This record gives sequence, structure tokens and C-alpha cells, in this order.
Amino acid sequence: MKGGLALFPNMFELDAIVMGNSKASWIVALCLTTALLLGAGVLRWLLKTRISRLVAKTKTELDDWVVKAVCGTRLSLLVFPAVFLGARVLDLPERMNAVLAGAATVTLLLQVGLWCNSLLVSWIERTRSHALSDNASNATHLGAMSFVIRFLLWSALTLMALDNLGLDITALVAGLGVGGVAVALAVQNILGDLFASLSIVLDKPFEVGDFIIVDSYLGTVENVGLKTTRIRSLGGEQLVFSNSDLLGSRVRNYKRMRERRIVFGFGVLYQTKPEQLEKIPALVREIIQAQHDVRFDRAHFKGFGESAYDFEVVYWMLNPDYNRYMDTQQAINLAMVRAFAEEGVEFAYPTRTLYLTQTDES
Repeated sequence: MKGGLALFPNMFELDAIVMGNSKASWIVALCLTTALLLGAGVLRWLLKTRISRLVAKTKTELDDWVVKAVCGTRLSLLVFPAVFLGARVLDLPERMNAVLAGAATVTLLLQVGLWCNSLLVSWIERTRSHALSDNASNATHLGAMSFVIRFLLWSALTLMALDNLGLDITALVAGLGVGGVAVALAVQNILGDLFASLSIVLDKPFEVGDFIIVDSYLGTVENVGLKTTRIRSLGGEQLVFSNSDLLGSRVRNYKRMRERRIVFGFGVLYQTKPEQLEKIPALVREIIQAQHDVRFDRAHFKGFGESAYDFEVVYWMLNPDYNRYMDTQQAINLAMVRAFAEEGVEFAYPTRTLYLTQTDES
């Protein structure tokens, strides 16, 4: 045993020099690094178990988001910052200090990015839940805003990390600009849909929940994404439109209709007497004005059809709901059938009269 210890005479001497530092300094650095990691772990555990319960009782949501973000801290990303801080008590070569500082900066920036991303996700979830109940236009642009904010966040953190590693980011940004042109040409369709999405967000031709008609397709807008917009049709299937194609089409937004103009016509038999024809416009006017949420416009004897006297009626529905309109039109039709029956007026139907003549042959 004594012979073995003789091979390492300075093993238990704290003043012994190892890589330019005493053993005591190395032990202090190791203890400091371990203490920092243990402290971070204990703090995260306290936030998850104790503080999160107290924060959940408060009325504000910002403290909940902060606690949730901090609880998502990854201890593996704090190893290099802890090692860097622990190594401050050591006299290390300049290059090694630079490597530790760069690694600590990169991992710390990555952790900061994860914290910011968690806060952003919490804000988006809260805003979306409120927007769907209060203002659907906010829910429409959240997807695009989230993408832009995340892109700017991670781009800034990446440039900061590269700058701390000693790279010339000015030349890098210039190179990325040239490469970005080539990439833009390759993915111009995708970028077109992306900018179309931003146009929808800013111009707001429609919002989530609006009933729209695009060419011959109609349905309710369910989601406006970065590349496509999804619409739930009346038949139940989901229609997916490219954002650029959608903006290039003629879109009719029925959700923003304030009033609905209704035009309908009918005909009565040619056997109807003139006195009866004179009563019909006033009779129809009285029937329409008796309906709820309706503004009468006009009712006229329009002209002479092939087999009927033709009438045209126009009125406005003050409530643009389609089901409400159909209920009103049904009530008008039924009331007209009853009123015309009382007046002895018959509705026309397609008829043809054939006249036969006989000539005497001498």
C-alpha cells in the first residue's frame, strides 16, 4: 500500500498543481459548478410544486406564463453556463476560456429562446380563446403573427450566438441575402401563399366564422393558415384553398351582409278581371308589411307573359340570416295563397290554347 502511494506522492496535497491550477482550485470549481446545477434543479422543483400552486390563485395570467416557462427549463442547457461560471476561479488558457464562454453563450441563448417561445405560445392560446368568442378577426391573424414573431426571435438569437462565437455576421447576412434570392425563386409559390396570408390578415376580406362563396364553392371559414385557408361546406366536407388562389378569386362574404334584398315574381291567369289585377299590388304590400324585420319596396304588374299576367315584388330583409329569410318567404307565400283564394284570383301555370278552324271546301 505504501508502495502504491509512493507512485502518487502529491495525490492528497491540495497545493499540488494540475494544469496550472492547484487541486484546491479545481475542487472549488467543481463544487461551484455542482452547486449551480443543483440550485437550478431545486429552483425548478420549487416552481413546479410550491410556487405554481400559489401563482394559480392569482387573477393575473402573466405570472402563470412566467412560471410555466421557467418550469420548462432544461438543465442540460445549463451545464455549460455552470461550468463557465465555476471555471472563473481557475487560471485557464485563453483559448479554453473562449471555448467555454462560446458554449455557455450558445446554450444560454437557446434556453432564452425556449423561454420566450413558451411565453409566446401561452399568449397565443389565451388570445385565440378570447378572439373566438369576442372578435374572430384576431384569431385569423394569430397564425401569421406567431410565425413572424418566432422567425424574428430565432433569427435574432442565431445571429447573436454566431456573433459571440467570433463569426463575421455582416458577411453572413450579405451571403444569406444572395442565397435568399435563389431560395425565393425556388419556393415562390409557397412565398406567394405566405404573403397572401398576410394580405388576408391585414385587409381582412373575411374572418374565421364568415360564410363566403368562392366561385361555385360556399361554406364557413374554419381556419386561415400560412399557406391554405380551410372552409367547411354546407355538405359537411372541408374545402382547402390556396391563399394566393383565394385572393385571386371573387369572394362573396355573406356574414357582412347588413340587409338582404329579395326579388320574386308570380303570375295569374289571363282570365283574371281588371278589377282583381288592380287589387293585387296592394294586397301583396299588406301581406309583406305584416311580416317581422321586413321593409317593403315595391310590387308591380310587370308585363304579359306567355300564359299569365306577370307580377314582380321586391322587399328587404332587415335580418340577413338565410333561415330567417326562408321562414319569411314561406309565410308570405302561404298568406298570398289564402288571400288570392278569397279574392277568386288563380295563380297561372304553363298552358297553351290550340284553336282549330274548319274551312268549307266547295
